[in-house]
Amino acid sequence: MQVNPARFDGVSSGVRRYNGEYQSHAHDHVQIMFGLQGRMELEVAGHSAFADASCGLLIPAGVSHGFLAGPDTRMFVIELPAQEDLGRARSFAVTAACRESVVWGDASVQLAQVLQAPRILARRGIDLARLDAALSSALFEAWSTQRMAALFYLSPQRFHARLLELTGQTPQDYLRRLRLDAAERFVRQGLALEAAALQVGYRSASALSYALKRDRQLGARVLRQA
Repeated sequence: MQVNPARFDGVSSGVRRYNGEYQSHAHDHVQIMFGLQGRMELEVAGHSAFADASCGLLIPAGVSHGFLAGPDTRMFVIELPAQEDLGRARSFAVTAACRESVVWGDASVQLAQVLQAPRILARRGIDLARLDAALSSALFEAWSTQRMAALFYLSPQRFHARLLELTGQTPQDYLRRLRLDAAERFVRQGLALEAAALQVGYRSASALSYALKRDRQLGARVLRQA
């Protein structure tokens, strides 16, 4: 979609913080949003939707919507007067150009980038808070990509692609980061390396030690002294 930013008057943009549940309401202007941190679950004209760092949402003027946001959710929001050709709610892929435009400060250019982003059909999203909770509660267990994907009723291939799009990490990279985060905390608190390894899913102290040195340039002695 080719966009002429000059034809849109009264465009404004900014970063907003949300937390909690907001009852259904409507605006007399178009609202476009995508996530910078966290995720927002919405109901738009009776249909479920979401917005996060990979999927943005356009809400037309006059369309009722309510939403639920977790703590410290930050959304980039663009608002502009009602437009006839922006009269239908739609989701769009948050491209690199969309994310980069946030720092430019020119709302018209930011709007142009969003309107040129590919539209996407309604799809199942990945709630990172839910994923973190599931993994963190059982880091000592085996977590295949298939098992993680099943939490969100996605195929392993789709889950891999969407998590990579959302976080820049593959499922196993994401899992390894959580395991090493937890292991680092345990060892700093004085837990033996062998015990920490078993709690976070490593077979031995030497395997955990190797991973900490490879990924974080940290040894057990350094952690205990921190």
